[in-house]
Amino acid sequence: MAQFFAHFRKALMQALVHDVLNTAKAAAYSGMLMLFPAVMVLTTLVAQVPEGTTLVGEIRSAFEQFLPADTMYVLESSLEAHRIHSAQLIFSALSLSIFASLGLMLSLMEGFRRAYRLPRDQWRFWPRRIRALLLVPIALVPLALATLVLIFGRQIESCMIEYAGHEMRAVVLVFWRLVRWAVALVTSVAVLTTLYHFGTKRTEHWSKVAPGAIAATVVWFPATLAFGWYVTRIADYSMFYGSFGAGIATLVWLYLTSFSALLGAELNGVSFRERQTQASASGVLDEDPLSQ
Repeated sequence: MAQFFAHFRKALMQALVHDVLNTAKAAAYSGMLMLFPAVMVLTTLVAQVPEGTTLVGEIRSAFEQFLPADTMYVLESSLEAHRIHSAQLIFSALSLSIFASLGLMLSLMEGFRRAYRLPRDQWRFWPRRIRALLLVPIALVPLALATLVLIFGRQIESCMIEYAGHEMRAVVLVFWRLVRWAVALVTSVAVLTTLYHFGTKRTEHWSKVAPGAIAATVVWFPATLAFGWYVTRIADYSMFYGSFGAGIATLVWLYLTSFSALLGAELNGVSFRERQTQASASGVLDEDPLSQ
């Protein structure tokens, strides 16, 4: 444990040296550009689904509770009046979302490269972007689901308690909270481990990058909860930014998320260099120490 904290302290110092703060800003900016077009695509598709008792209809009804007032009505009216443009809207928003997600992944991969002190020319132009594009669905889809579990966990919990019998409510409450946090934690660690494993030119073994993924998750969860509490209880972004308040809050949350992921990579980089030093001292350094 003492060694872990020593590595973590070095990782914090290296994060400043490797300009992680600005890299996280770039990743958060791309994440913001990606998020809202993706929401537009989703709400546009949901707006075209008729109400009913089907699963999709239930999803549509749930969105009406969380979207701003009259949003679904405005989207439906726009689609009914300009149906020919609905496909164009979806295609444009989806294209922008994919382009922005590529920028997000490239920013994270640049942070990973700096964490391991690898050369800038480790990948050529197109292979780097193809790999980043392939990593997008691997990373964002599970993380989005895990985030939704955290955001809407209380609503789901209330529904489960409402439909559970009186004698089973306590059991349901404890079980759901354990499941909610377990799913979110495992998903976050698994996604970050995958990113660290494939996000650099020289692939490191899963067991070597897992500590960074765990540390990033440990940093990200309290930061997310603390920021959520701060936004709902103390800060009022709309007072300073007006209608842009929700967007600013989202941008700050994306910045915290990006910083946590990059900090985990820095921790893995510190551990990697220490293994190299130990292997050199013992005279057993292979041609590719990352395969150790």
